[in-house]
Amino acid sequence: MMNLSKSIDFLLENAGAVIQYRLRKEILCGLTAAEEEKLLGQIYQTSHFRLVQGYAKPDGYIGSGMHSWDNWRGVTLHETPLQDGEAAARLLSYYAVPKDHPLVKNFVAAMRDEDTLREEFSYIPPEVHRYETRFDGLNSGFCLMTLIFAMQAMLGYGDDEYVKPFQNTSLEAFKRILPLSSINDITKTRKSKAKYNYPYIEADTCYPCQYHLETLAYTSAWRTPENRKLMADALNHYNDITQGVNPIHVKIGNRYYVPFPLQMENSPIRPFRTDLIDTITYRRLLTEIAMLGVGESVGVLCETAVNIEEAMSHDGILRMRLDLPHNKRYSPKSIDYPTPYTDVRLEPDYRRKYALECDLTFWAVQFLHLMNI
Repeated sequence: MMNLSKSIDFLLENAGAVIQYRLRKEILCGLTAAEEEKLLGQIYQTSHFRLVQGYAKPDGYIGSGMHSWDNWRGVTLHETPLQDGEAAARLLSYYAVPKDHPLVKNFVAAMRDEDTLREEFSYIPPEVHRYETRFDGLNSGFCLMTLIFAMQAMLGYGDDEYVKPFQNTSLEAFKRILPLSSINDITKTRKSKAKYNYPYIEADTCYPCQYHLETLAYTSAWRTPENRKLMADALNHYNDITQGVNPIHVKIGNRYYVPFPLQMENSPIRPFRTDLIDTITYRRLLTEIAMLGVGESVGVLCETAVNIEEAMSHDGILRMRLDLPHNKRYSPKSIDYPTPYTDVRLEPDYRRKYALECDLTFWAVQFLHLMNI
């Protein structure tokens, strides 16, 4: 692996509190208790953290819904995207807020209390239905509980007995793609003339989604040499069988839903390139795969590492060709809040000198560090 001293020096000199904290705690592992308290204090003063803090309810739940409606019949439901439970959980996770922080502890407790959840998902009729059917589609990547389990994992509670069974479900979802020669092996054809008449899978069909991956990325109990090999083999095979785009639906009852795909439209996972943003979340996806501890066993990770090292070889700073027409649509510059549809952003203000370069360079350092574990 390349010498990252230039990159680390650049970040230590220019990055904001979140990157300083995560770099020194997770990668350099040289943070005193006093330094940690100081950096966390600075993180707690950021505008996004204070918004999340303000959206916390007396019962511990944060915001309203999860991966939910922004408005309903003309009524605005979220002042900002952070008033959604999933966006709030992602912000707390990306900012590495400790799991024993009251905001996190109370949020997880709310997600584990049936009466609280029932109340929180009763504010509009569609949410009532989502709660009542919250386990339907757990294997196939479309239901409320996939979100709730994954967000708890991201907040540091994924190895508790409450979430552990979903780790097994997630492993099984990846294991079941190994025998497939194509996605057509598990899809069925809809007999209708609907506008989006895509092939579909049944609700109980095991097929991996982004929340299966995130649950495994943020947990440890499942990690054995055999399971890590399973994940590496499954991810390599996923790229073998997904040639081009493969839009599918999940059939639940008599309705068809778009699942939460591992990669947009079930297309192949692409390696990182500085001149082409494949989808807006693709750096996040590569990071989460690297977090599995599969390192050099996954081809797309190896290609990504080579491309990162080449891009940073001059001065240790990662830059991207965001001026190219295709990339403007997916540019990190357009990211503000963490949602299911955006990449990770740790610097709050891209108007500040080097802020964007710090975000990209931290991601590169983090990725190469994960590859080396």
